[in-house]
Amino acid sequence: MTDTPPQDDFDPHVEETFDSPHVEYRRMRAECRVAHSSAHGGFWALTRYDDIVAAVTDNDRFITSKINVIPNMSLGKRRPPLGKDPPEHTPFRRALDRTLRHSRITSMEPALRAHAARELERMIAAGEGDISSDFATIYPAWVEVEWLNLDPSNAPLLAEVARLYNIAWRNENLDAVAQTSAKLYDVATGVVEDRKRNPRPVESDPASALLAEETPDGPIPDAYIIDTIRQVLVVGLMAPPPLFGAICVHLVRHPDLQDELRANPDRIPAAVEEFLRLYSPYRGFARTTTCDVEMHGRVIPKDDPVTMVYASANRDERVFDDPDTFRFDRENIRQHLAFGRGAHQCAGAGLVRLEMRIFLEELLSRTRGLELAGELEMTRLPELGPTSTPLRFIPA
Repeated sequence: MTDTPPQDDFDPHVEETFDSPHVEYRRMRAECRVAHSSAHGGFWALTRYDDIVAAVTDNDRFITSKINVIPNMSLGKRRPPLGKDPPEHTPFRRALDRTLRHSRITSMEPALRAHAARELERMIAAGEGDISSDFATIYPAWVEVEWLNLDPSNAPLLAEVARLYNIAWRNENLDAVAQTSAKLYDVATGVVEDRKRNPRPVESDPASALLAEETPDGPIPDAYIIDTIRQVLVVGLMAPPPLFGAICVHLVRHPDLQDELRANPDRIPAAVEEFLRLYSPYRGFARTTTCDVEMHGRVIPKDDPVTMVYASANRDERVFDDPDTFRFDRENIRQHLAFGRGAHQCAGAGLVRLEMRIFLEELLSRTRGLELAGELEMTRLPELGPTSTPLRFIPA
């Protein structure tokens, strides 16, 4: 091997529009399926579906315990569950999975629908509003409150933290990231301390499930449980603003799809899958190589970070016909990688699908049209999509 640094195949700092990342990923899939950038200390990016699936299911050569997101602003902490590899990761995942079974998710639907309806009615009555920075911060906050069994007073706090955290992350402001992260740690610490005094059923309470879980070395340490609750808060709060914003941009661009879904709400579950494929809010999570890995004529050195660009894989022409087009009739409509794959596949996929379905059902039933009411503001790596999506609502 040579010590000469690899060439730069792409620039993750380039200013993006709503569509430009997908144009760039199409180029990368064709020209540099194993790509390199010197940004953020240097990292690699896999852009094709098959390469990504092979890597994320190879826990021997690609691990998540060193770096799991680029840029790495973890402030030196390895937080479970993303910061752990199997078998260390397994007890955390087992505990969370217990609280995300179909019966538990189904039981949450009435409460989530009431929250979505209330917040949407408020915005529609005003005539205009920002779906990303308003609805998509407060509604997911209510989802977290219901799933984690938090005091309802936490919802406005979580929504504000989500808004500020997105801004801080976009600007790479480490001090602001640390300040907003500390507020989430306060919430996580409070719920863990309460559950130690007042445990709840492990099938319906994540903190109680984690406290009851056993590892080969005994119970999970409290600090790791707090880290886990904080991490699920971050993921659950950061993804919806760009995802819901992108969905609404698509609906504005395609009023015929709005009409189709209003007339045939039974097609909304399929629409959820296509929106997840087209507008996955996380471009992808990262792994670190444990040895030199040769892929398609390039060598990724040991200990180099590698981003799995799920957003590119979800539009890979080799897997999805006509990949940039929204289609109800895909035979592989659930084959997308919006939730990742392998040991670290999103535990909350079922809850996210419910959250999205309710959002679309309530939004479309209460409107007969949507229009953009201002300029979009786009997020940055690792998220993908708008952080500001001003809309004008035409009431039903």
